[in-house]
Amino acid sequence: MDTSTLLSTGLEPARVRFAPSPTGRMHLGSARTALYDYLLARRTGGKFILRIEDTDTKRTVPGAEQELIDGLRWLGLEYDEGPDVGGPCGAYRQSERRQLYHEQIAILLEKGAAYPCFCTPDRLERVRRERQKQKMNTGYDGLCRTIDPDEARRRIANGERHIIRFKTPRQGSTTALDVLRGPITVQNSQIDDYVLIKSDGLPTYHFGAMVDDHLMEITHVIRGSEWLSTFSLHALIVRAFGWEEPVWIHLSIFLKPSGKGKMSKRDTSVALDSGYSIYINDLMDFGYIPEGVLNWIVLMGWGVSEDDVMTLDQMVDRFDIASLSPAPAAINFTKLDHFSGTHIRALRTEDLAARTKPYFTSAGLTVEDARLLRIVPLIRERLVTLDDCLPFAAWFFKETVEPKPEELIGKNLTAAQSVEITRKAYEILAGLPAITRATAEPALRQLILELGLNANQVFSILRAAVTGQTVSPPLFESMEIVGKEKVLERVRRAITLLEKQR
Repeated sequence: MDTSTLLSTGLEPARVRFAPSPTGRMHLGSARTALYDYLLARRTGGKFILRIEDTDTKRTVPGAEQELIDGLRWLGLEYDEGPDVGGPCGAYRQSERRQLYHEQIAILLEKGAAYPCFCTPDRLERVRRERQKQKMNTGYDGLCRTIDPDEARRRIANGERHIIRFKTPRQGSTTALDVLRGPITVQNSQIDDYVLIKSDGLPTYHFGAMVDDHLMEITHVIRGSEWLSTFSLHALIVRAFGWEEPVWIHLSIFLKPSGKGKMSKRDTSVALDSGYSIYINDLMDFGYIPEGVLNWIVLMGWGVSEDDVMTLDQMVDRFDIASLSPAPAAINFTKLDHFSGTHIRALRTEDLAARTKPYFTSAGLTVEDARLLRIVPLIRERLVTLDDCLPFAAWFFKETVEPKPEELIGKNLTAAQSVEITRKAYEILAGLPAITRATAEPALRQLILELGLNANQVFSILRAAVTGQTVSPPLFESMEIVGKEKVLERVRRAITLLEKQR
C-alpha cells in the first residue's frame, strides 16, 4: 500500500489511541501525540482511546497515571474510552490484560514465530560484553532458538524461569511504511530476537502494544520517532499474526530552543529557572491557559503557518495527517507566550474573571465578583499568563497600599515640589462629585498645563499613591473602580509620606 492510498483513508472513522506509560510526567511530546490523536478522531468521526501501558512495573511512578489523565482533561482532550470511563475494548490498563497476552503468545509459539528463552541475566550480560568486544551486534545470540519445543515445554512445566522472544527471520529484509517518511527497509539480520513476554508474565511494549492495537481495532498509530528504531520489528510481529497493519505515523522530534540538539535534563532545568517548562502540569501551574498551550503544541510538526491562531474546534476542522511534517521542531517558548496572551485576550470577560479569581483568592485577597468584572477589561491586554493578574491588579483588593516614598517623587522633581503637586491634585479630586475618567482626567490635565509640567510627572505620583506601584492599569479607570473615598484616603497618605521626604 502506498502513502497516497493511506492518506486517502483519512476521512474514514479512525480509532486512535494515546498509550502513555506511567513512568514519568506528562510532557510536550506526550501532549502533542494525544492532541493529534484527538484531532484525527474528531475530524473523522472516530474514537479517541486512552490506554495505560503500565507493564514496566519497576519504573512506574506513583501518581503518574493521574497526572496524565488530569493533563488530558485540562487540555480539553476528552477521550471516548479509557481506564476511568470504560468502553467495549477494556481493560484499558495493560497490567489488567495479562490473560489476553498469554492467549496471543500461544498463537505465535504454535506458529514457530516465538520461542521460550531460558538464558539467565548473567549469561546475557556476558554475551553482550563479548559481542561488544568483537564489535558485533550486541543483541541476543539466539542460543535458545533451536531448543526442541517439547523440551522447552518440559522445562517450563518444571518451573524453570524463562522469557518469550520473537523469532526474527534471519534472511532478507523488512520494509514498513511510515506515512511521513515513506517506506523504511531494514535487513532482518539487524533486528534482534526481542523479548515479547517478560519473566513476570507481562508483555514488553513491542508485544503488548501490537496485540492491544489489533484487539482495540486501532486504525492509526501516532507515536514518537523514538519507535522508528524498532518499527520493522513491530511490523514483523503484526505480520506474524496475519493481521492488517494500522497506518503508522512517527512524529518529528523536539529540539531545544536553540534548535541545536534534543532537549536534555539540563535544558529542562534552565527552562524552569526562566519560568518555562516542557511539562504540562507545570504550564498549568504557571498560569498558561490550555487554549494557548494547545495552539503552541499543534504547530510543532504540523505544516501550517507557525502564527496561525486556532481554537480546538478550528484545529479539528483543519487537521490532515498529510500536512504533518517529519522535520524536527524547535521548542520556542516565546511563541508559547504569544499564543497564551492571544487566547487570553479572546476570552469573554466573564470567563477571564472566573479564571483569574483563584489567583487572587490564593493570595489571601477577598474578591468581589462585580469589581473583578470591571477590572478584567483593564488588565486583559497585559496578561500573558493568568497569574500576571496579581502584579497588575492585586492592589485593587487591598484595603491599603504602601508606596515607596521615592516612587512618589516625580521625575526631575524634588520631594517639596511633588508634595505641592499632590496637594493640588487632592483638592481637585476632592471637589469632584465622583472620580471618573470623564471628570478627573480633564481637570488634572488642566492642572498640568498651569504648572508647566508633563503628564508623566504628575500621573506617576498619583499612580504610586493610589496603586502602591509604578505600573498599573489605566490610571483614571482604576481610580473610578477604587472609588472616591479610598482614592482620597490614599492620596492623603502619599502627602504625609512626601512631607517626611522634604
